[in-house]
Amino acid sequence: MTMPMIPEPASFATVSERIAHGALPSDALRDYDTVRRAIAFISEHWRGQPTTEEMADAVSVTPDELHHLFRRWAGLTPKAFVQALTLDSAKRLLRDSASVLDVTYDSGLSSPARLHDLFVTHEAMSPGEWKKGGAGMTLHYGFHPSPFGIAAVIASERGLAGLAFADEGEERAALIDMQQRWPLATYIEDAAMTGALAQRIFDPAHWCAEQPLRVVLIGTDFEVRVWETLLKIPMGGATTYSDVARKINAPKASRAVGAAVGRNPISFVVPCHRVLGKSGALTGYHWGLTRKRAMLGWESGRAGS
Repeated sequence: MTMPMIPEPASFATVSERIAHGALPSDALRDYDTVRRAIAFISEHWRGQPTTEEMADAVSVTPDELHHLFRRWAGLTPKAFVQALTLDSAKRLLRDSASVLDVTYDSGLSSPARLHDLFVTHEAMSPGEWKKGGAGMTLHYGFHPSPFGIAAVIASERGLAGLAFADEGEERAALIDMQQRWPLATYIEDAAMTGALAQRIFDPAHWCAEQPLRVVLIGTDFEVRVWETLLKIPMGGATTYSDVARKINAPKASRAVGAAVGRNPISFVVPCHRVLGKSGALTGYHWGLTRKRAMLGWESGRAGS
């Protein structure tokens, strides 16, 4: 039996150490930290519609600094971002999703402004391969800055296999969480290989229909069917667990769909963050509701541009 290769603790340098050695750009991570704290404040106070001055004061920057940061990060002003992250906005996305999806399916529309225009292709592993716990597989991993904190990118020779998120100091925990999905795989740190994938994922300039991002979906047949359905939700759209259940012809399996969504190993690319509760509530998210709100807001700015 092949035993998993768990990286030594020394390989998990802190983000500060990586920045000091030039491995990660500091500006992107500082920006995300400010945005993360601002979003946490907005999530708590959105009902009061805080002013830009109040938001800036909460994260210890000037209103101008916050304004320019949000414009650069999300393509929105802070006030517009407040609206994008409120529950009413989430409900609006849910109400609009059917018509957006219908137009997308019926006319085959594509646009670089939509995340699904990566035209993700996928390869599903058989249940037998999945049950082996990854035995015989070699998975490469690396940590990279992203608009949503530090991204732990995991890849096989066949394509992107995992994407997780962490704040500074949580990289090891995020990787271990992913390793538990395939405990018998061999893991090799390879930031060069995964860095190219990170660029494809998070930089819209690299979203290209002619060069699709290849994704390896490692799960049961049912899970893969759910994840394939999530890939069809366009940027700026949303759906519910019951809608997903209906689309896979299992209308009574909403709870099982919820479990499969929660086990999605490729966050953001397979957009489980676009699945909402029946009432339009954001519900849970494996990497935190603040990050889910950040993703929806980031996408809202691009879908509307």
